[in-house]
Amino acid sequence: MKEILGEIGVLTMREIRKWLRSPFLMFFTLVQPIIWMGLFGKAFNITGFIRIPDEMLQNLPPYVTSQLAEIFNNMMTRLFGTADIDYFSYIAVGMLSITILFSSMSSGMGIAWDRRLGFLNKLLAAPIWRGSIIVSKVLSGVLRAVMQAALLLLVALAFGARFHVLFPLGPLAAFGALFFLALGLTSLFIALGLRLKSWESQAAVMNLLNLPLMFASNALYPIALMP
Repeated sequence: MKEILGEIGVLTMREIRKWLRSPFLMFFTLVQPIIWMGLFGKAFNITGFIRIPDEMLQNLPPYVTSQLAEIFNNMMTRLFGTADIDYFSYIAVGMLSITILFSSMSSGMGIAWDRRLGFLNKLLAAPIWRGSIIVSKVLSGVLRAVMQAALLLLVALAFGARFHVLFPLGPLAAFGALFFLALGLTSLFIALGLRLKSWESQAAVMNLLNLPLMFASNALYPIALMP
């Protein structure tokens, strides 16, 4: 058992080091979610479309102002689950999941490239437990995905995202959910990479799943607004 854990640790660190030595890969993995977050969260801020200008509110009676505030709060609560949120903060949370998705896809493509470059055959011929190859791929993919989500969270906070902690262990629970999401998606795409022999076929399947998974989720807009 100790030898198997050692094999998994060595192969996992190999994947992490390869990722850290490719800053451009890390950069381009984060660029697309940041662009989506800036484009939709700032330019297409749906919560800003229904705001009433301050100068108009000053000319309205207090009773009318309070009624409008109540209507707006009820509308926000029905759409987002809470009234104290803006669309940028909402989409920033969704982009964390999208980052997990993109990173998991790149982990699946890593299997295809290892096979194409011959490194996978060398691992299969080595005197190691073959399951350690898969476990290390999944573990390194999960770690990369969670680290990229953490970096994106820092970027979102720098851009003005606001999050509310409902209970003391809320942030830990959130990263736990991201961890299990990364675990499931990374396992799925690595399984596809093992099943599909050519990287062209794998890229075609991933491109087919990419946009439907993103737009069918509630990452970009609330479920209440879905058709």
